[in-house]
Amino acid sequence: MTKLSIKETVQGLLELQKTGESATLLGIGPMSKNCVQAALELSQEDDYPVMFIASRNQVDLDELGGGYVNGWNQFTFAQAVKEVAEDIHYDNLYYLCRDHGGPWQRDKERNSHLPTDEAMKLGEQSYVGDIEAGFDLLMIDPTKDPFEIGKVIPLDTVLERTVALIEFCENERKKRNLPEIGYEVGTEETNGGLTSTETYETFIKQLQAELGKRGLPMPTFIVGQTGTLTRKTEQVGHFNFKNAYDLAQMAKRYGVGLKEHNGDYLDDVTLLEHLPSTITATNVAPQYGTEETRAYLNLAQVEAKLVEYGLVKEASKIRETLLVKAIESQRWRKWMVGDQVNLTVEEIKADEALSEEILDIAGHYTFNDPAVKAEIEKLYANLAAHHIDGKRYVIDHIKRPIRDYAECYNLKGVTSRIKNLKI
Repeated sequence: MTKLSIKETVQGLLELQKTGESATLLGIGPMSKNCVQAALELSQEDDYPVMFIASRNQVDLDELGGGYVNGWNQFTFAQAVKEVAEDIHYDNLYYLCRDHGGPWQRDKERNSHLPTDEAMKLGEQSYVGDIEAGFDLLMIDPTKDPFEIGKVIPLDTVLERTVALIEFCENERKKRNLPEIGYEVGTEETNGGLTSTETYETFIKQLQAELGKRGLPMPTFIVGQTGTLTRKTEQVGHFNFKNAYDLAQMAKRYGVGLKEHNGDYLDDVTLLEHLPSTITATNVAPQYGTEETRAYLNLAQVEAKLVEYGLVKEASKIRETLLVKAIESQRWRKWMVGDQVNLTVEEIKADEALSEEILDIAGHYTFNDPAVKAEIEKLYANLAAHHIDGKRYVIDHIKRPIRDYAECYNLKGVTSRIKNLKI
């Protein structure tokens, strides 16, 4: 059977909801090749589709600055996922998805206050890379406008840019005679303005009218604010069941699935509430990077014991290297609260407790650093000499929180259930 498109999968989920079933798809930030393998193994074992959601900072064209995850561009990212899939004899559905595509979505572009025309062109250039690399879903998010900091961007502006970018992407796709792709619109950011059900429906209605005039497809997902918010390594938001349910029902009336962002670190009660609220998909990203960092630190503790017992002569410096590189990356600023956002690197290094916190938050941003990679290899070698497969442990450690979500989201067997609807 040919691969179901992401649009067909989401339509299948909406159909399943009519039968009394519900499931919520998982969008996973591809924080490393280990994370990709963990996600694909679970998808294969439990028969459900998985989405890899890559932001422009994580994966982008080399000429636009590349990505911090493995230095991947769209093509090397697609190839890496394909290689992992082949290595584990994967036979299920995975989707490559652009998370927060569009203008000013790279930190450098936003910090440079690029003019609108230039930022839109770079966003379009990045989308062409996505399309040519075979991405299945493109998120159209023009709400990171550096000239509107702290303000709600007018809905008309968001709508106009969204339609223009979808039209651009559709033209580029058709020029290349490529299969249909899905689109995701809206944003969880409050500056996008889609925080109330009334605004949300106004946006969908206007979007439907403008896309219809141009013969363009309706999106597969629309992002809505369900109350979730990730800061540091915690879920600091408050899931709003009523808002989530109302938004999901509204989106469904237009044949679109509700997508939730910032779904990291949710407890089981909240995860289970996603089924009756009929949220179609949730994005989770930094949590899995943090779990991988914690896995390396666990292995480093074992390695330290082996040194203590005289079984290993020279330990790796994985902990110290991750710590310094994480602090110096300064990517932790995005996740901090209050005045901590403005702390200097020197101030962090001088505070042991804060340094440890930054390591937990931002270790994963440094996995592609040559010094970090060298220490990971040394760590693996030291452990392998004493019957511990370090890489296998890391992958299995990442699988634990993914499995928790998949179980609560009723994902087991979803691929087969959707395919059976098609028969």
